[in-house]
Parts: sequence; C-alpha cells; structure tokens
Amino acid sequence: MRRADRLFQIVQLIRGRRLSTAAFLAERLEVSVRTIYRDVADLQHQGVPIEGEAGVGYRLGAGFELPPLMFSQGEANALVAAARLAQTWLDAGLAREVEGALGKILSVLPPAARVAAEAQALYAPSVGPDPRVQATLQTLREAVHSRHVVQIDYADVNGRPSLRRLRPLGCFYWGKVWTLSAWCELRNDFRGFRIDRISAITVLDEQFRQEPGKTLADLLRKVEGEMEGRPAEGGTTPGAVANT
Repeated sequence: MRRADRLFQIVQLIRGRRLSTAAFLAERLEVSVRTIYRDVADLQHQGVPIEGEAGVGYRLGAGFELPPLMFSQGEANALVAAARLAQTWLDAGLAREVEGALGKILSVLPPAARVAAEAQALYAPSVGPDPRVQATLQTLREAVHSRHVVQIDYADVNGRPSLRRLRPLGCFYWGKVWTLSAWCELRNDFRGFRIDRISAITVLDEQFRQEPGKTLADLLRKVEGEMEGRPAEGGTTPGAVANT
C-alpha cells in the first residue's frame, strides 16, 4: 500500500470508531505500531484534527469531513449482500432505514457497477422473525438507545412465567434467535432473555443511568473472564436464557 493510501485509510478507520488504538490500526493496515505513531503524527502536523496519544487511542475531532467516496466494486457487492441479510433479520424500522441507505449507495455507483452489485446471486429469503418478535425487537432496541427501563412478561425454557423489570443493555443475534441482555432488577444481576419468549413489553417512563457494575461493558468483561476460565460471579452470557 502506498503511504498516501495508508494515511487516507488511517483517517477513515479513526473516523468510523469512537476510539482507535495504534495496535488496532496496525493490525488492520498490516504495518508496525511504530509506523502508525509516525503516520498519525504526520497527519496531525498537516492539520488533521486527530485527538489522543500513543498508548491510549485516537479519535477524530468534530467538524472534520472528507470528500464523498466512491465505493469499489467489491465494497458495493459487500454492502448489497449485507443489506439483503439485514432486511430479513432486523426489525421493520431498521429494515426501512437499510433500504433507504442501500438506495443511496447504489445511486452513486457507475451504471455498470450498480448492475453488477444488484445482480449478485446472494439472497436472504424471508424466513426471519415473525412480526410480533420484530415489533418487540424494535421496542427493545429503542429502549436500549434511550435507556428506558422496561417491564416484560417472560416465559423460561420450561414455560414458567415471570414479570421482570429490566435495564436493557443490548440485543444479540445468534442465528434465527434474538436475545436481550439486561440488568434484571429481580435477580440483581445480568440476565439474558430470548425475545421470542417475551409475551408483553411495556416501556416505562423511568430512565436509568450508567452505573458501574451494571453496564454492557461490565457484562462483556464478565463474559470474557468466564470464557478465559477466570473466576467470576454468577450471571449469564449475553445470549443465555434467564433463569427463574
């Protein structure tokens, strides 16, 4: 890769993430961490508002924009394929947004590239979640974003019902099954819930704050520790079914 192309890719990678470490950039661009440090310093000297420092991570300052990009044929093919999959397995609200985004992507391609991207023999038949599950997924996704507490009627694997107040943290897709990872106020711990086993959901007016020990990052660290065999307190993986 030419150095000019690498500098451009560094800016693209940093702008697409909240924080990018030098190790992450080096791995993606197949260069040394020292090369990344040098390239970032050069970009900063050229006026690119990259904030951060070596050993911590980098992010792009607000207000910096690059000219519109032209997708390569491979990138266009990948985006069309991803959009077709997403439209099947996402909720209706996001599926509509995907359709709009795909239209914009295709509109900037040269005619031949657009025809090639649309002609891919890769499809996702409509065998995704039923409308009720999709509606619940959308409600939970929006509650995660707005940090609203939710109340659900839930049935475990044995069909036993329970009423739960949850802090929804994230929705996870496991291949035909969506789960919700949440902080459960009944169990005072992290729990996972299959969305297709939620029979009713109410989004409450109450909003929750990010409290240490109760965040998605805390859950993921716990799961990572359990996977590596380190001692960890009780709980479940992000996709586990809640125990009642």
